[in-house]
Amino acid sequence: MIPPSNSTGSPPGRTPTDHLTPERDMTHRHFEAGDHVVVIKGVAGGELWGDAMRIVAPSWHTPTNENGWRLRDATGGDQSYVTAHPRYLVHLTRRCPDCVIYLRAMEDHLLPKTHERSSLIDFGWYTVTSLGQLVHVADARSGR
Repeated sequence: MIPPSNSTGSPPGRTPTDHLTPERDMTHRHFEAGDHVVVIKGVAGGELWGDAMRIVAPSWHTPTNENGWRLRDATGGDQSYVTAHPRYLVHLTRRCPDCVIYLRAMEDHLLPKTHERSSLIDFGWYTVTSLGQLVHVADARSGR
C-alpha cells in the first residue's frame, strides 16, 4: 500500500541513495492522461509512500529535455500542478508489470534500510523548480 502524503519528515542519519529511478527506462507512452500515479518519496510505517497525483496532459520536462507529464495533486499543497518525467511515476490504479517490478525493487532496496524506524521518512530525492517542474536530485545534478 502506498499512502499518499504531502508530509515531510527528515531522516536521521544518511538518506538511502536512489539508484533505481535515474536508471529507470520509462517512455512517455507508458502513461496517459487520466492515469492515477504516485511519486515514491520515502517510507512510512514500513511501507513506501509518496505523492499521489492524476496525469492531466503531456508537457515538456525542461530539466531532462524529454517528454513529461503535467500532474495534478488533488490535495493541493504548495503547488497543485507539476510537470514530471515518466521515470518518476508509478501507476496507482492499475498493476502494470513495469510499475510492479519497479515498486518491488524499491521495496527491496529501501525497506531493509528503514525497518527500525516507524516515523515518516522523506528521502529528499525530489524538488520542485520555479517553473513548477518536479526534478529528481540525479537530474538536477546532471543538468540533463
